[in-house]
Formats: sequence, C-alpha cells, structure tokens
Amino acid sequence: MKVVMKTAQGYDNMTVMDIPEPKVEGDLVKIKIAYSGICGTDLHAFKGTYASTKTPVVLGHEFSGIVTEVGPEVTRIKVGDRVTSETTFATCETCVYCKTKDYNLCSNRKGIGTHQNGSMAEYTLSREESIHVLPDNVSLLSASLTEPLACSVHASIEKGDVQKGETICIFGAGAIGLLLAQVAKARGAYVILAGLTSDEERFAVGKEKILVDRTVDQMKENLADVVKEITGGVGVDKVFECSGAVPALNKGLEIVKKKGKVIQMGVFPSEKECIATDLILHKEIEYIGSRSQKPSSWEKSIELLAEGTVVPEVIVTKIVSLDDWREGFDASINGEGVKAVICCNAGME
Repeated sequence: MKVVMKTAQGYDNMTVMDIPEPKVEGDLVKIKIAYSGICGTDLHAFKGTYASTKTPVVLGHEFSGIVTEVGPEVTRIKVGDRVTSETTFATCETCVYCKTKDYNLCSNRKGIGTHQNGSMAEYTLSREESIHVLPDNVSLLSASLTEPLACSVHASIEKGDVQKGETICIFGAGAIGLLLAQVAKARGAYVILAGLTSDEERFAVGKEKILVDRTVDQMKENLADVVKEITGGVGVDKVFECSGAVPALNKGLEIVKKKGKVIQMGVFPSEKECIATDLILHKEIEYIGSRSQKPSSWEKSIELLAEGTVVPEVIVTKIVSLDDWREGFDASINGEGVKAVICCNAGME
C-alpha cells in the first residue's frame, strides 16, 4: 500500500513509498482511509522538531475511513462501518490517569502517527476502544477532523465550560481556533476571533461559515478597545490561546475580566516564558492548561457532529492526494488557507 513515511529524524526525510498492508490481530481494526488531516504536529515532525516521533513511521492521526477487517477479539466494530478514531494506540493501563481515561496525561501512551504507523496511508490500524462509528449524517471529510474538534471540545467545554451568553476571545485563527469557535457558537457564546493581517482568509471563513461575531486584526485594531466596547469595560469571560504566541497570552490576561478564565492550548517556543503573572494574581484569573483530548472529548464531539451544530469540513481549504502530500505540507507551513487534508483513497464518500 502507498504511505507517506517519515524515514529518519531531522528536517524533511519524508517520502511516498509502498509497504505491506497492516495485519489485524487481537482487538485491532483495519481501516481503509478516506481522508487524513495535516496537523501542526505533522509539520513539527516534518521539520524534525517533534521529539515524540519515532522514525521510521507513517505520519497522520486525524482521519476517517471504512472498516475492512477486524481482529478476533473485536466485538463492537463491524466490517463496513464508517469510522473515525482517537489517536491513542496503547497506554500503560495502570497509572492513575489511565484509570480515569485521561489518556492524554499517560506518560507511557503510544500514539497513532508518532509511535505507531498512522493515517497518511491507504490503510491503518487502530484498537477497538479508540474507534467511533459515525452518524449517518456526517461526511467522511468532516469526520476526518474529529481529532482537532475533540481538542477544541476538551478546551472549550471540559476545561473552559463555555456557557450561553458568555463573551469569549480566541487567539489564533487556524484550524483549532476556528473549530473552537464553532463549538462556542454551538454553546451560545459571543465569539471574538483575534489574529493578524495574514489571517485575512481565515477571518473570512470564520465570519462567513462559522458566523463568528467579531474578528479583530490586531495589526489594524486595538483589541483591548474592541473588548472594552463590547463588554462595557468589564472584559471577556474567557480567553482561549490557540496561537502559541506569548504576546497573545499576555494580551488575553489583559482583556479577560476579573475572576475570568484563560485556557492555554497553544505550545510556546520555549518551556519557560515571560507572562504577566501580576494580572493572574490581582485579577484572580483562573489560568488553565488544555492538552490534546481524551475519550470523553470524542464522545461529546460525535454528539455535536450528529446534531449538525458543528461541521468541521467548512474549514477545509485544500485537498491533495497521497502522491501530492508535499503540496499540502507546503501550503500548511506557509500558512495558506486554513486546513489541508490528504485524500488517501478517492471515491469513498
């Protein structure tokens, strides 16, 4: 089968190649891949800056497809099911976090596309526990973005508890920021999306397809003044930092109201950064980390997909074939469009 393989550590070292199709055993399920999203993690792997990538490995962990074969221990998933899958391939099963299914916090977790061959391939394997059967109304294209949706659900609902009538500000108009905006709008929040002039196309997607209430190009407008006008000087209820930019975080601490929440999703350049801790203290801000997603995040995401209140495919701006994977990576690295997706097997919709 055809795959996109990261052959060795370091910059690039990626190529299309043919390898044998994976074989099922135990509780494993073989999936014919329809679409595989190109994620920021994949870009870091491409650049050689993601330490978790264990080469050689097939990249990709955002995907959808159809089940073609199941292992002898599989009881719930059937051949022909339209599915998506969590990224967890294996855990230690013994730590305190595994016992509560907080797999995103297991130190010995093994992930699809990092430790185990992933979804930029014609076929991949996943364990039955990680697989979710799709509602009939959900397209395979939308379903391929359930993983970033689940990350957004974990941040906005499980950590941020966004409620109807609240005003929130999202920093970062990329895929995660726009999916989080969809979830927040579905919850009835007023959404401000903050970014830069280079986000013009992404702002358009936010306004036209997600109905974001207000976009702010911070190179042209003063975000603090905009927030002051919208909130009557009180500040936003919650801030979500999705850009990985420290100045955005500090601006978020400035514009959030007293006793408000700031949720960090973005990964900053350095392990230790200079942030405005005086604001956290004197405004009694709740500063919360939100790492990836976990099974409960996926369950809620599938509910939102079934309801039709969140439609991830609206953020897809580029689809390429496995052979043209580099075109999709280049567009993503250059910040062109919002979300690039690889079509791994044509004609599956």
